[in-house]
Amino acid sequence: MDAFYASVEQRDHPEYRGKPIAVGGSPEGRGGVVATASYEARKFGVRSAMPSKRALQLCPHVIFVRPRFSVYREVSQRVREIFSRYTDLIEPLSLDEAYLDVTEDKLQIGSAIAIAQQIKQAIRDELQLTASAGVSVNKFVAKIASDMQKPDGLTFIAPTQVERFMEQLPVEKFFGVGKVTAEKMKSMLLFTGADLKKLTENELVQHFGKVGHFYYKIVRGIDDREVQPHRETKSVGAEDTFAYDLTDIVEMNAELEKIAVIVAGRLEKYQLKGRTVTLKIKYSDFRQITRNQSFPQGINDLATIIATAQQLLLKTEPLDKKIRLLGITLSNFGGEEAGGGQLTLF
Repeated sequence: MDAFYASVEQRDHPEYRGKPIAVGGSPEGRGGVVATASYEARKFGVRSAMPSKRALQLCPHVIFVRPRFSVYREVSQRVREIFSRYTDLIEPLSLDEAYLDVTEDKLQIGSAIAIAQQIKQAIRDELQLTASAGVSVNKFVAKIASDMQKPDGLTFIAPTQVERFMEQLPVEKFFGVGKVTAEKMKSMLLFTGADLKKLTENELVQHFGKVGHFYYKIVRGIDDREVQPHRETKSVGAEDTFAYDLTDIVEMNAELEKIAVIVAGRLEKYQLKGRTVTLKIKYSDFRQITRNQSFPQGINDLATIIATAQQLLLKTEPLDKKIRLLGITLSNFGGEEAGGGQLTLF
């Protein structure tokens, strides 16, 4: 879905249409992060997971809107119902994204492109929202394609185009490549898929760990992962690598609060509660530790996540230590899902 939360708010509130809005965050810039920004706000550089203070700096006239997750879940379910007219193989990734395998063509349409066009039109007609679709032979390429012509886009990567497409893809677009890995790749003069393709599989694993096996295959257009209609989420988390090493407990706690906001938002988005909170710490010497605490019942509220993460940090005796990364993960869901929904096309 295109800027899903923001688009729903603009649909339901005419006064927001055509204006830069940020769902989540704080109009005073005192805390909170942006969950989704409208395309009008994105023109100024406002992005999801951005602190509201930064959003205000980039776009002083941005309008902050309180999220309505119950509404988003309802809309998400309606999109899912549209998907199910065309295929039963639907793998939700979140409220606003999904993979669809249309090999078994329920309506005998005969074309994956035509199916995507019909789904997009149904979403527009029935929900007054837009979605972008990527159509290709595997999950990775279809997902990348879905982002290429947003909003309201449809991109088809034919089987004969896949390998060339992957060669031209910037390394930061590859699965598992975050900011730090992307910088490492660029320091090795690896800027595109074509550059990665020059390395052997063993070299990729040596430099990047187990995900190197995936890089080796995907840059050649090989992705054998199936669409899994009943995919089980094992964990939800977020982490951040800092521009400089943290040595002050106040700074560490402040960063944990920012990370916890993102994690709580994702738990709400996926409708999950976890019984185990895990704190991840990486020090300046790249030594890494984890600490965790479990609860008798699942949690997803921000205050508990923050308090638990900060208590776990305190137990590591962080004073006078140099920390370059912090992360928070919730796991051990064990049937704590609150229910349904998700959507888009890839």
